[in-house]
Formats: sequence, structure tokens, C-alpha cells
Amino acid sequence: MATKTAQGTEVRKDDETEEAGTAEETQAPEAADAEAADAEEGQEAEEGAEAGAEDGAADPAPSGIGQGAGAVVSAALGLVSLSGGWIGTVASAREQLIGQLRTSSSASVATQLKEVYGDAWHTTALWAGLFALTALITGVVVLARPAFGAPGRPQAAWIRSVAWAGVSLGVVGLILAVLKYSDALLALPSAG
Repeated sequence: MATKTAQGTEVRKDDETEEAGTAEETQAPEAADAEAADAEEGQEAEEGAEAGAEDGAADPAPSGIGQGAGAVVSAALGLVSLSGGWIGTVASAREQLIGQLRTSSSASVATQLKEVYGDAWHTTALWAGLFALTALITGVVVLARPAFGAPGRPQAAWIRSVAWAGVSLGVVGLILAVLKYSDALLALPSAG
């Protein structure tokens, strides 16, 4: 069925077009409501992200990088204390050279042993002890750090493990250094 409008155009109204128009009219408000809800959710998400960014900028969470680095340094210093390290070797060689320069060729064998080899051995033990003590202190500081940090934020397990390794190596290195320095371990041979 067709009708004419005031402008002279013919508008056709069939039963099918009326049903389609009715269906479109009922779907259009539902789609509009869904789009509005999506827009509101997107706006709320943006506001939440902005608020989270502001909170994150004001109170950043510690990442534990410093503690991890401290634990690794502690373990490395503990290993250096056991091996003597380059500084201990150079200091020992320097002390040996000084002992040779100070000792005359007419000095007794015991004096020569003490000045040339004994002092060098003690210097090596002293440097190993310094490395061990530094490893021990660094490891203890890393392990004690969470007590002074953010409450409820546990320290990573690998950081604790490596820090404990550094403390253990530091203790062993310190004991060996004291034993070497006191001549309880590998003392100089007697000259007589």
C-alpha cells in the first residue's frame, strides 16, 4: 500500500516494512544503552588508570634490585676472601719485596723467613679477612633490610638465599683469615 506525502513523494507501507521498522526501533534503544554502558566502563577504566598512575608516582613499590645486587656482592666478596683475590696477591708480593730489601744477607735464616715470607703471608691473610668481613657485613645488611622496609612486602627467596651464601662464605673466610694470620694454619717452618 502506498501513500502520498505533502511533497508528492510516494511512501510505500507494507506489512514487512512496518515489522522491520518496529524491530529496528526496539533494537536501537538496546544498542544505544549498550554503547552508553561501554562508554561509561571505558571512562571509569581511564579514571582508575589515572588514579593508579598518581598513586604509583606518589608511592612507588620497591623492586628489590638493590637488595639483590647487595646479596650478589656479598657472595662474590665471600668467594674472593677464600681465594685471596688480586689485591691480596699484589700486597703479598709487595710485602715480600720490602722484606727482601730490609733483610741483609748476613741476617739469620729465621729473620729472613719472617721478613720475606711470614710478613707476606700475614698480609695475604689480612686482605682475605677484610674481604670476608665486608662480605659478612653486606650479607647481614641485605638480610636485615626488610625489617626496615615496607611492611607486608616479603623479600624474594633468591635474595635471601644468595645473602645467606654471602654470610656463610664471609664467616668461613674470616675464620680462615684469623687462623692464617695467627699462624695456627700453615705456619712458617722453623729455621732451626
